[in-house]
Amino acid sequence: MLAKILIADDSAADRLTIKNMLSEYVTLTACDGEEAMLLLDQHPDIDILILGLSMPKIDGFEILRALKSDNRYKKLRTIILTVSDEPENEIKGLKMGAVDYIRKPVNFDSLRARIEVHLEYLKLQHLYEQKIHRQELTFDTFFYQAPIGIYISHARVSNGKIEVVFEDMNPKFEEIVGRAKKEIFKLGWEKFTHPDDLEEDLKNYEKLIAGEIDSYTMDKRYIRPDGSEVWVNIIVAKIDLQDGGRFSQICLVQDISERKEIEKSLKESERSKEVLLSHIPGMEYRCSYDKDWTMQYVSAGCYNLTGYAPESLLYNRDITFNEVISPEYREFLWNEWKRVIPRKAPFKYEYEITTAQGERKRVLEMGQAIYNEKDEVEALEGIILDISERKKMEDNLKFISEHDTWTGLYNRRYLENVLARDAETVSTEKRALICINVSPIQALTLTYGFNYAQDVVKKVADALRMHCTDKRQLYSTFQNRFIFYVKGYEDKEDLIQFCRELVGTLESILSIERIGGGIGIIELNEDNKCDMGQLSKNLLVASEKAMNLYNADIGICFFDDELEAEVIREEEIKAELARISFDENYDGLYLKFQPILDLRTNKIRDFEALARINSEKLGLLMPGEFIPLAEKNKLIIPFGRKVIIKAFEFLNKLRENGYDSVRVSINISINQLVGEDFIKDLFNLIDEMKVNPENIVLE
Repeated sequence: MLAKILIADDSAADRLTIKNMLSEYVTLTACDGEEAMLLLDQHPDIDILILGLSMPKIDGFEILRALKSDNRYKKLRTIILTVSDEPENEIKGLKMGAVDYIRKPVNFDSLRARIEVHLEYLKLQHLYEQKIHRQELTFDTFFYQAPIGIYISHARVSNGKIEVVFEDMNPKFEEIVGRAKKEIFKLGWEKFTHPDDLEEDLKNYEKLIAGEIDSYTMDKRYIRPDGSEVWVNIIVAKIDLQDGGRFSQICLVQDISERKEIEKSLKESERSKEVLLSHIPGMEYRCSYDKDWTMQYVSAGCYNLTGYAPESLLYNRDITFNEVISPEYREFLWNEWKRVIPRKAPFKYEYEITTAQGERKRVLEMGQAIYNEKDEVEALEGIILDISERKKMEDNLKFISEHDTWTGLYNRRYLENVLARDAETVSTEKRALICINVSPIQALTLTYGFNYAQDVVKKVADALRMHCTDKRQLYSTFQNRFIFYVKGYEDKEDLIQFCRELVGTLESILSIERIGGGIGIIELNEDNKCDMGQLSKNLLVASEKAMNLYNADIGICFFDDELEAEVIREEEIKAELARISFDENYDGLYLKFQPILDLRTNKIRDFEALARINSEKLGLLMPGEFIPLAEKNKLIIPFGRKVIIKAFEFLNKLRENGYDSVRVSINISINQLVGEDFIKDLFNLIDEMKVNPENIVLE
């Protein structure tokens, strides 16, 4: 017949947990003391009562008192449920007739082990009674084959001192303590009980023989002959025998060394978890899956996170956790849990809470639903971390990555993202970019210093910002350059009118500094809307051309087909210059030598070397077109060196033809002249080509 167990506790979760743990037994449950007493009365065959002490109507202590006074429950084994910080309740419960206690949260292995021990005790007690009266053989079979240690003893008082006399023991007990029966009889259990456990064991034993308690249980250590220790759980109870007054006890001994190691590891794990949680800015939780997020457990970090004491949130005593969540996030949070629960996926979500002090905090919740055997959600468990500081750092980094730190305007990277997003959007409204180039401000740095120039840039940015609307956004894209992104304008005249307004704003600042600027405009279309690099380049070209207009300090220039053609030609000329400068096998450069006539002698005195380019693609190029580009793009130095070499070759031809005194003038760029290696390189060429320095004129 299956053992029958009654679980009486006010916690539905604990009742369900214990019931599931003991599914192989017949289990009954009661939610309060009144129901528990009713079930005990209706089911006299209940073997074990697992009793919570704090229950409504009739508490656990009142039930213990009632059971002790009623002879019908003499054989009922009562195990009380306690918590670790209430040792006084454990002592009180044991004094009132409980035979054991289990601390919450309930450990599955510990609960099963103790239930098994108490059921073994009930079997033994039953069999022992049968042995005394009828079935001695059955008792002996069970006694000597039991999987736990058993011994029977009695107390003897001699000269006022209590002595324990062993009557019998089974082989399992000998195996556990590592000693033979004869040695155990001689020593007595006091001699091989660990000194740290002996005092408690003796006190309990004295209470037992004094009739203060009917039984006791404890964990203790035995010392084996080799000095090793074995942890055991003992249950000691008196046996009423009609033997002339001799007091007998039965002791059940279970080796729990392995369990103790597990508990030690678990305790260390719990300690590590507590240390970890104490250093994490947040809290651990277990809650119901309902709209209030009814908290069943919250860690101590709850107070630092929310400003509410943990007990205020437990079972919605003072406030629900849903009320702590900032209102705009509540529905999103509920929907996200609804999304992940059917998938049994982990939960991760960022949202804001409002603390008891009214402070808003950004938190990250990571959790998981707990399911029962029917695949129903039993609870939600997880952690909630305060990421406010991290979020501030992220927001700050994001601000820095998207803004120009000096002006506070959005930067080029942000503009590129906006343009890329808008390029993917189907829209009929016109869009344009307007570049405000105030690079002449750089000249102020040489005169007044860097900070002064930066202050002027800031004034320009603040003034331009006044022209921003929902259709006109301003960006700082480069040092001393700004771009307006304009949407929804009517036509070019609309853009020009806006640029005139910008000119008026800029003149009020730049005229004081006696500098100008340029405004370049480019309209976006299907061909150019996605290439921010090319757009920036074209805007720069247009704004620089605007700066070179003679009729205004701040010019306005559209980037159109004509200007685009100029840009393309410039690129082709730059490519030609680079090829001439670095390709030894290409001879696109040639020199014309203009004679200089001496009017007194009517003879040629000198030649001036004039550089020309004969491009395979562009044809004949004049110096006025390619020299400025060579200087602008730093190609003038390698290009100029080739000019010098060709001029020296011409000098050598003159010398070979007998004109030793004729000179050649060579135009030298200022960039060449100030070059670090120019003089050295020049004299090296003179030496290599054996040219007479007196025949060289540098202009």
